[in-house]
Amino acid sequence: MAVTHSSPGRRARTRSVPRQRTGSGSERPRLLIGTDTYPPDVNGAAFFTARLAHGLAERGADVHVLCQSPDGPPRVIHAGGVVEHRLRSMSSLVHDTVRLAIPLGVPGHIDRLLVRLRPDVVHVQNHFIVGRLLIAAARRHGIPVVATNHFMPENLFNYMYIPPGLRDAVGAFAWRDFCRVLADVDHVTTPTRTAAQLLVDQGYTSPVEAVSCGIDLVRFHPCGRAPTGVRERLGRSDRRDLRARLGIPDRPTVLFVGRLDEEKRIDDLIGALPLVTAEDAQLVLVGTGAQRQRLERCAEAEGVADRVHFLGFVEDDDLPVAYRAADVFAIASIAELQSIATLEAMASGLPVVAAEAMALPQLVDIGRNGYLYEPGSRSDLAKYLSEILSDDAERARMGHESREMAAHHDHQRSLARFEEIYAQVADRARNRRGR
Repeated sequence: MAVTHSSPGRRARTRSVPRQRTGSGSERPRLLIGTDTYPPDVNGAAFFTARLAHGLAERGADVHVLCQSPDGPPRVIHAGGVVEHRLRSMSSLVHDTVRLAIPLGVPGHIDRLLVRLRPDVVHVQNHFIVGRLLIAAARRHGIPVVATNHFMPENLFNYMYIPPGLRDAVGAFAWRDFCRVLADVDHVTTPTRTAAQLLVDQGYTSPVEAVSCGIDLVRFHPCGRAPTGVRERLGRSDRRDLRARLGIPDRPTVLFVGRLDEEKRIDDLIGALPLVTAEDAQLVLVGTGAQRQRLERCAEAEGVADRVHFLGFVEDDDLPVAYRAADVFAIASIAELQSIATLEAMASGLPVVAAEAMALPQLVDIGRNGYLYEPGSRSDLAKYLSEILSDDAERARMGHESREMAAHHDHQRSLARFEEIYAQVADRARNRRGR
């Protein structure tokens, strides 16, 4: 399907895009997903939105995504069965890799896009620029809106350089704004029960449903145990070979995957490493972020610079290799609404040691697939990592349990639930219109 892009502010054709039909002759459901962050952005919300869009397209939906341009100029991109409507963007000024859609002219552009596409449902992934403008436009056009929340003020404080003394007040304002923008959407989801309760605690009064971000159990699997019909892209799955491919020594390996930013508290992982009793244990960090230089200095100060490996950005196709090369996954973050990286580690058969904060306890059953520790307690973090790394049989048992627990988060289940939600809100909208 071809869609001609019109830049905001120009007169655009309002010809509707014809509906495509499935093999059975019925019309494909058409969805417009709105987001302020989308690949090549590197963060959990962007990854989730891309997987949602492409997963729904693979299941037969006609999927469009409205998001910011990664480099400024607006355009339309057809990628993997998804149509990306990229809005003109500018630098956020607060972070090198964060770009924002330019609001000027966007409301009219969205109105014309909705007339052309006539989506059955709009699904917004945040309540910032694109999300709030798309919600308002959908209301003008009588289109039902589903919203998924990935937001916590803590994730913005580092980017916005909010002084600690102002963070409570700024956080309270941000939550009031959230509640106002999403006050009358048709259905709200968030990844976990903890995340849903957080919205209630912050004053959101409408029902909130927990729908897991989901995990691809075929792509992420334990070392040497590729699912039937899946061939290891990199050949042999022996950890020694995989570590060699990543350029790290063959040692007991603790892994973290995610942004190297303040709220992730990676300095706790580095600070715990000297206390780990497993001989030559090393920490492998996959990801980029504003804190990298500070963390490198932290590793030097702790005397473990030779055992902390910064792999930087790892291509998406190679990411499963990093998990299969590790022995245990550790996460010290205090601001996780679910943690896609932890789910990926579990699906890859890794035990987990996690801070007992926000939604992480929902992914760790103490003694079954790992341990929880009090945030900031480096001694407890080191103790649990030492126990797991020193006992091969126990590590294997916990890894198996992680994989079993991850199976409950199969992304196909999540996609199926979103399809049900879309059908329900679309039916209610048709009933309101008297069809």
